[in-house]
Amino acid sequence: MTTPLSSGLPLSPAIGLGGKQADQAALKAAARQFEAVFLRQMIGAMRQASLGDDILGSSAGDQFRDMADARTADAMAEKGAIGIADMLIAQFQPKAPASTLPKDSPGPAVETGK
Repeated sequence: MTTPLSSGLPLSPAIGLGGKQADQAALKAAARQFEAVFLRQMIGAMRQASLGDDILGSSAGDQFRDMADARTADAMAEKGAIGIADMLIAQFQPKAPASTLPKDSPGPAVETGK
């Protein structure tokens, strides 16, 4: 029995073939949002690993602390604080074909078999 490897979701040919400005903006937005979610999880884990509860701890205080943590994570992601979004963009951004590279730039490495 074989199982197809496709997810059943259509792929946009523009993403893999050079893309459009809208695709680049969507990639950048998705990468920033991913970085924000990652930072929220990291900040939340740091809060849980703290050495104790506040003396005046309450559910309202916890809620506002969570909102402040989320806002902090969003601001850090917007500024590219840890660089996850930039790495994702570099990984998923379509590469320029060799024919569009400037003439004085080094071309792609080619193994000659020697």
